[in-house]
Amino acid sequence: MTTALTEPFGPLAPFVHPALFYRDEQEYLDGTVPFVRDGLAAGEPVAVAVPGKNLALIRDALGEAADAVRFLDMREAGRNPGRIIPGVLRAFADAQPSGRRVRIIGEPVWAGRSATEYPACAQHEALINAAFRGRTATILCPYDVQELPEHVLADAHATHPTVIPSGSRAEQDSEAYAPWAVVDRYNEPLPPVPDALTFPFDSDSLSPARHVAVGEAARLGLTGVKLDDLALATAELTTNSVVHGGGSGVLRMWTEDGYVVCEVRDGGRLADVLAGRRPVPRDQRGGRGILLVNLIADLVRVHRGDGGTTVRCWFVR
Repeated sequence: MTTALTEPFGPLAPFVHPALFYRDEQEYLDGTVPFVRDGLAAGEPVAVAVPGKNLALIRDALGEAADAVRFLDMREAGRNPGRIIPGVLRAFADAQPSGRRVRIIGEPVWAGRSATEYPACAQHEALINAAFRGRTATILCPYDVQELPEHVLADAHATHPTVIPSGSRAEQDSEAYAPWAVVDRYNEPLPPVPDALTFPFDSDSLSPARHVAVGEAARLGLTGVKLDDLALATAELTTNSVVHGGGSGVLRMWTEDGYVVCEVRDGGRLADVLAGRRPVPRDQRGGRGILLVNLIADLVRVHRGDGGTTVRCWFVR
């Protein structure tokens, strides 16, 4: 586990980030609908990014007021947890007038998230606190206490500075709040995969590495836009390895549970835990590689260690 990263957490105000724990549809609506209505009454831009079933519940309960709300199905917009901060939360917040408080409901964890996806979900929830520190925003994150495992609920207490217990409307401080510990704990080595295509590359073999990746992905069943996305991700990651990761790396590819998986490993040290999770200013040169990969892949996992950095991304077939 890496220990030399710079901790990006500190005082959050005026940012507010509560977890809402609910047991059933009524508790869900009791916690979310007034949150939305209060925001609209205060003139705050409001977005709701939750799984489709819950999206319909909130929209129906709001009635005509729903027309003033931005709705996003988190199963699509947030399929890759690494995409949520830049592509959902910051995309909405940054589009509003400077200094204006925004109000967002974001539900990135639901029953059915796989064990492979969940570490990225937990890290996402922790990193919201760094990405929005000092911003005028309120992000409410619902958690289903009936369907989600105990360790997920415990992590929610650690990643949210305040919590709203099931059956309550009162917000209280979380005694377990420790977002950096969650980021660190889920910076776990990615499990090795036997029988994967392996292609070492350096500055002289970037083009062959990309050709190998595209050919192998096509052989494994990737087609169309997804194949184009994998080609772009491979180009960005291998170039990053050459430019920032010590000049060389190893590309690996295989299939897993209906996905084509691409991994790039190098000897560089990615110290910025928000890399790939924050929008890049239009006039900035470079710095878009991992961000772009997060925006196009179905899942991205990153492991930072003393021996280097591994980026693994999944593309559904």
